[in-house]
Amino acid sequence: MRQLTPEDRLQKEARLMKEGRKRYVEELRKQLTELSGLLAEEQTDRLLDTANRIYRIVHTIKGSAPMFEFTRIGAVAEKLVKDWEWTQVSGVWTAEHTASRFYRSALEGTPSISQLKRELELYQQELELDEHQEQYGKQTLASSGSRLLIIDDDEVLRAYLVRRLKLEGYDVDDAADVETGQRLLREHNYDLITLDLMMHPQSGYELFEFVKEDPTLKWIPLVVLSGRNDLQDKVRCFYLGADDFVTKPFQYEELSARIYSLLKRTKNFEQMAFRDPLTGIYNRRFFDHQIQVELQRTRRYPAPISMVFIDIDRFKKINDTYGHHVGDLVLQGLAHLLQKHVRSTDLIARFGGEEFVVVLPGSTEQDAVKSIDAILQLAQTEPVAQFEGQPFYITFSAGVAGWTEGLTVEDWIKRADDAMYAAKQSGRNRVLLYAQEMDQSESTPADTAERNLTVLIADDDRILRSILVSKLQHLPVTFLEAEDGEEAFRLITEQQVHLCILDGVMPNLDGLDMLEKLHREVGKPSDLNILMLSGRNRDDDLSRGHALGVDTFMHKPFSMVELEFKVKQLLQLT
Repeated sequence: MRQLTPEDRLQKEARLMKEGRKRYVEELRKQLTELSGLLAEEQTDRLLDTANRIYRIVHTIKGSAPMFEFTRIGAVAEKLVKDWEWTQVSGVWTAEHTASRFYRSALEGTPSISQLKRELELYQQELELDEHQEQYGKQTLASSGSRLLIIDDDEVLRAYLVRRLKLEGYDVDDAADVETGQRLLREHNYDLITLDLMMHPQSGYELFEFVKEDPTLKWIPLVVLSGRNDLQDKVRCFYLGADDFVTKPFQYEELSARIYSLLKRTKNFEQMAFRDPLTGIYNRRFFDHQIQVELQRTRRYPAPISMVFIDIDRFKKINDTYGHHVGDLVLQGLAHLLQKHVRSTDLIARFGGEEFVVVLPGSTEQDAVKSIDAILQLAQTEPVAQFEGQPFYITFSAGVAGWTEGLTVEDWIKRADDAMYAAKQSGRNRVLLYAQEMDQSESTPADTAERNLTVLIADDDRILRSILVSKLQHLPVTFLEAEDGEEAFRLITEQQVHLCILDGVMPNLDGLDMLEKLHREVGKPSDLNILMLSGRNRDDDLSRGHALGVDTFMHKPFSMVELEFKVKQLLQLT
């Protein structure tokens, strides 16, 4: 017979205990039903028999409940045993009135029976919750690849924690010192860290500060394990950003529950803060954070990395013809198609509207073109959505750009976006690799001569400015850019501007203050149109803006299709 390993033995013991607890709950329910019936009896000629049966039941509960870790039930049963102990005293029944007196006195303990029932219900709920969490909670966290790092110089404890956590399905790495912990944190992505404070030669505080000062690590949940139950240690750790503090010695089950709770809370927070609610993939906020992480890793371990900008072809027509509910299904379908056919290490995000971005670490530009083109072929042959039995097929245009040292994220995005725009201009339904000439206007000389309208984009968000230029560059206009209100004021007063796309909140002068200064010092040019972008929706801003000559407002986030339509209206290009 094969000898069980310690891990197998632990699993077997846990399984047996779980099965035993479930069976015991059913048995206890029967015992409490019998107790309730006995306590309701009113036949005085059966007092001795009834009292003895009550005693035997509560005595059984007192002995067996703690064996199955129902300690609260055992404590209540122990009180009931004391209430009915008189049944075991010899001679107590010699006088009928004496027996009745003891019986009536014991009956006063019947509220404890109600307490037993309440405790049973609570334990039943706990068992159901544990089973639910086991099926849908920890299984989900483990299967989603939750990876933990245990940093502790106690070799025995460290090995024990690694073994137990792996049994629960987590991926676990461990380090015995600060230096090893730092190296692992540079090499891998972790979902949670446990950190011992008292280590040698460097204390846990040094790695603690290393983690919390790194922008790519500071959001990882951190549980401090300490052999000192010192208030100052706890206060210092929480001020430094610890998420939990556990004092040694501790029960493993408690630590496991704390880890599970932190991971679940982090997953929920990520779902709310970093996921697009419609498609479930990452949003722009997460992309902005994670792209820095990917570039840091690329700088440490040089390897190619490529970005793809994707835009669904003629998406507006889908919305206009079938309604936005069908458009939403198409967006969800493309997101699913991308998730299904890119690698788990690739980053997919919804950039806004019908635009998606994919970052492929370790892939050359040529590799990225092949991968995305294969997905495009699938989109052409398989419906991405169905509604009321009707399949919906799409195509998309995509631009690919590789990253090179010294290239900013904003310029990298612009290159991929320029390539995508070139794919649109050359007929849609294709994937194009960025080329240097895409930076230049693709207009003909005749088109260039028609560019006699000037549009000023005044916004301190450089990425948004570049996206607006890219989206509107097919119009016969020349673009100017300003990153604050003062610069916008200078450009408007120095040259003719036909349209100013003006951010409401900017450094130096915000949008409304800039317009007020313009009115006060030189007056608003008669041919200047103002389209104001605002993240605020306040009536006083709207009233003030209209008084200062704002022609139309758009609230962030806004639709690029709607913005282009308003720009054409204001410039009379429709």
